[in-house]
Amino acid sequence: MNAQFSKPKRFGEILDHTFRLSKNHFKDFFLIVLVLLGPVYLLQALIDLASGVSFFRTTGSGETWFEGIVNSFSGEFSPEEGPAVNVGAELGAALIGLITMILSPIAQAAILFTLNHMRKNEDYSVKLVIKEGFSRFWPIIGSSILFGLIVFGFIFVPIFTIGIAGVFSAALFDTGVGVIITIIVLFLLIAAVVAYLLTRWSFYLGAAAIEHDAPGLGRSWRLTKKRTFTIIGLYIVFGLIIGIVNTAFELTFGLVLGNSVLYGMILNVVTLFTTMLFAVGFGVMFFDLKTRHDADDLNEMIDDYTTI
Repeated sequence: MNAQFSKPKRFGEILDHTFRLSKNHFKDFFLIVLVLLGPVYLLQALIDLASGVSFFRTTGSGETWFEGIVNSFSGEFSPEEGPAVNVGAELGAALIGLITMILSPIAQAAILFTLNHMRKNEDYSVKLVIKEGFSRFWPIIGSSILFGLIVFGFIFVPIFTIGIAGVFSAALFDTGVGVIITIIVLFLLIAAVVAYLLTRWSFYLGAAAIEHDAPGLGRSWRLTKKRTFTIIGLYIVFGLIIGIVNTAFELTFGLVLGNSVLYGMILNVVTLFTTMLFAVGFGVMFFDLKTRHDADDLNEMIDDYTTI
């Protein structure tokens, strides 16, 4: 057993381990997401080119250069650039989204298998871990669909609830301040509950892929016991890192290239990197939880044996 995975880690140690693994094994991790998601993004670029989007630089209508750049993202293209609405491009985008939703969990599972081999000091190859990821295709996809439906329900129901609360608040309070306060308080309470529940179930993928325990929601619930708020904090940190990186590239290249094919390709490469980083962090968190939980189970068995 690799010593880096064999002991429970604190908040900062999980981040440090994630960054060190991402740096030392960047080639393997990035190649995994590139092989699985790279062709999808290439197909997206070809669809954009076929729909009339400029490769190097796109500008929309506007009196100034800045207005043209902004309008290129809102779909207000000049006649030379093509129509504002392209049915083929919209259908292509939907297809790309569907394929990405299918292959992203497989890429994450392949990175989990890679970390599991490192954890056990076993030899591996990119081809092997991708094959292992696809070997659990249906349990992973089925579990992901179930989790996605849960997320959708947790988004739709709160919006409906907040809307109803807003209507009743408007009837009870004479001023808009009371309505706003009611909506904000209700939103924060619901958001806290949703974040807690989704965090408790979020490690279903590790259970479905590594432990062959699909859909893995129960296993995830047990693994995250007593570590929920630490995991939420880690999710927030990774979200901030990914958000800052994406925003920096979007603003920098967007102001130069507009909503062009090259701009989309650059952002897709950045997305591959951030996907890889989060997948490694997710794997480190999962195996840390597994180490803690398995150690607790072993201690309980030892205590029971000693009592007997």
